[in-house]
Amino acid sequence: MTESSLLRQRVDSTITELIDARTPILRAMSDELDAVSAVSLRFLSGGKRLRALFCYRGWEAVTGDVPEAGTPEGRVLDQLAAALELFHAAALVHDDLIDNSDTRRGHPAAHVQLADEHRARGWAGDANAFGRSAALLLGDVILAWSNDALDAAASTLGAVRATSVREEYSTMRQGVTLGQYLDIVEEQAWPTRVDGERVPRALDVLTHKSARYSIEHPLVLGALAAGAEDSQVTALRDYALPLGIAFQLRDDQLGVFGDSALTGKPSGDDLTEGKRTVLIARAIEQGDAATRSRLNTALGDRSLDDAAVAELTQLIRSTGAASDVETMIADELDTALAAVPRATTHRSSALWLTELAHEATRREA
Repeated sequence: MTESSLLRQRVDSTITELIDARTPILRAMSDELDAVSAVSLRFLSGGKRLRALFCYRGWEAVTGDVPEAGTPEGRVLDQLAAALELFHAAALVHDDLIDNSDTRRGHPAAHVQLADEHRARGWAGDANAFGRSAALLLGDVILAWSNDALDAAASTLGAVRATSVREEYSTMRQGVTLGQYLDIVEEQAWPTRVDGERVPRALDVLTHKSARYSIEHPLVLGALAAGAEDSQVTALRDYALPLGIAFQLRDDQLGVFGDSALTGKPSGDDLTEGKRTVLIARAIEQGDAATRSRLNTALGDRSLDDAAVAELTQLIRSTGAASDVETMIADELDTALAAVPRATTHRSSALWLTELAHEATRREA
């Protein structure tokens, strides 16, 4: 088993422990809350655990190694990694609601699972409406559990480190939430944008909603918990932000061109959901009048069948947008890798940061 697999197991175990510890509390309130624990565990299973891995590697960048599980430092790091994955899960629950996305990681989204619970029990009313309302609350509960895990980690750090960790975490939470708001704004304001505005605005949303919280904040949180100096934190950010941008640009490519068997979401999902990504922005600004009209009309049309999705993906490729985004990914990756020598003095850490950078940008899911 690889070291990354072992680290994933550690954070999985920590998340399970946290939810198991809260199950008796939920049952003491009502046995109707058993569904909250069950759906939470199902929804939290799987995933790449990329944020947790970058958190572990942030610590390693400072100290030269990852503390073993069961040690005081290892426990702090496991709790911090779990907090990040719980926050990510809460964001996904809410994101699927906002996007009306019914699948996640190849399985029903949380609101779909909860709607199925309603049907299975034969309750009155609209099962889908119940699922949406319940999922909104479930996301809030998972977010609270994320805060609990953060508090557990920070409480055993010294005052200076704890303050730095809490401030970074707060910045992350605010950034993701406001980035999501900006994403919603762009979907509504898209028709009012003129050529030259769409791509930078899409990049701005990408940076705030995903790039920073996917890689920069997790990496820096691990480093701050380990006691990183300001100069090293700056270098780690210089590595992480361009890598986070490349990571999300790859996600946008997969959202249009990805294999559903690997991504766990329907092919062309970003098209049917109407995502205004850098890829789509470039395709519209570089396409001819017919292409622009077709893309603008089709974006967000949930009735698109496989043939229509195939037509649209070919249209996007024909504009050169897909090739342009691949170039952007490569350039951002090069920028990130150039910062590695400044980000850590430990050879093993530099190798891991390099490997994770390639893993984040060359993935198929």
